[in-house]
Amino acid sequence: MELFRPIGKKEYDLIKETAFRKFPPRLFWQPIFYPVLNYEYAEKIAREWNTADEASDFAGIVTKFEAEDTYIQKFEKHLAGSSLCEELWVPAEELEEFNSHIIGTITVVSVFYGEKYSQEKIHL
Repeated sequence: MELFRPIGKKEYDLIKETAFRKFPPRLFWQPIFYPVLNYEYAEKIAREWNTADEASDFAGIVTKFEAEDTYIQKFEKHLAGSSLCEELWVPAEELEEFNSHIIGTITVVSVFYGEKYSQEKIHL
């Protein structure tokens, strides 16, 4: 199944350290990992939220990856608003297992920059 994940610069750097094969562990205050089911929703998050977030270095990055269909089916789909906003909820403690079901590499699809973005902070 093709999935998308909107991320910020710090998460991008951690993914890069794994040769684009794994998502990093969640932080203690993040109980779920949520890949999204369509590009439009991932773009909305990256463009509207990540670019305004200092923790993301004011950059929003949309990533795309494939995961094994049979494994992905175990996770319920959740709507975060409209029918466009469909995501999977993967418990943080299952992320390492989730990573082992990624097929190929995680790719960057698009990048967005906020008003407070500094060119010195990001080199993709």
